[in-house]
Amino acid sequence: MNFENKTAVITGGSRGIGLAIAKKLAENGANIAILYVGDEAEGKNAVAELAAYGTKVEQYFCDVSDFEGSKKVVDTVLEEFGGIDILINNAGITRDKLVLNMDEKDFDAVINVNLKGTFNMIKHTYKHFMKKRSGRIVSTSSIVGLIGNAGQANYSASKAGIIGLTKSVARELAGRGVTVNAVAPGYIGTDMTNVLSDKVKEAMKAQIPAKRIGTPEDVANVVAFLCSDEAAYVTGEVIRVDGGLAI
Repeated sequence: MNFENKTAVITGGSRGIGLAIAKKLAENGANIAILYVGDEAEGKNAVAELAAYGTKVEQYFCDVSDFEGSKKVVDTVLEEFGGIDILINNAGITRDKLVLNMDEKDFDAVINVNLKGTFNMIKHTYKHFMKKRSGRIVSTSSIVGLIGNAGQANYSASKAGIIGLTKSVARELAGRGVTVNAVAPGYIGTDMTNVLSDKVKEAMKAQIPAKRIGTPEDVANVVAFLCSDEAAYVTGEVIRVDGGLAI
């Protein structure tokens, strides 16, 4: 895979799966624009790590749920990088509760970041990709968007929405040479899962046919393929990266 002279925008790119994707693309020559919220130091550390690959790397504070704010960031990236070739929608949050205990704010917050944020980023890059007549859009869904999960009605709904959004936009942009796909990770070793007890982790592994929790790199490898020229005829797909959990 070769991404030289290509620019990738990665939301939620300062840690976990997003950072692993950024590293994989930078390793293969891509310039990287990281969009993040929260810890500025974490963003700077990510940029320092990525700089080792010798490509252009910048970080931008961006709340993807903010329609106008995210548009300004996209416009800035277009100006400073001269274009966007790859969009990775990876930003996401959780507010896990049973529906019995879930209030409106819990539901809205997750939908606004995970689903509306993905729409916002696609909306703001859509015309650019159309004019280029090329591009790759890959969004991070989840296996819970396919099979659901107790206590995650809001998260599952947001991730299922990303699947519908992916398939619809794929149909719209296929004739313009733009592919639009999604990955659906299962249990992946990130900050969210690392805090779990060893007992819980073992119980999780017992459910997975591959008998291990996945790594961010497992997801990044699939995303990189979907962004590559080798995947030019793959669009509208949702690829599970779950060790067989949702078979």
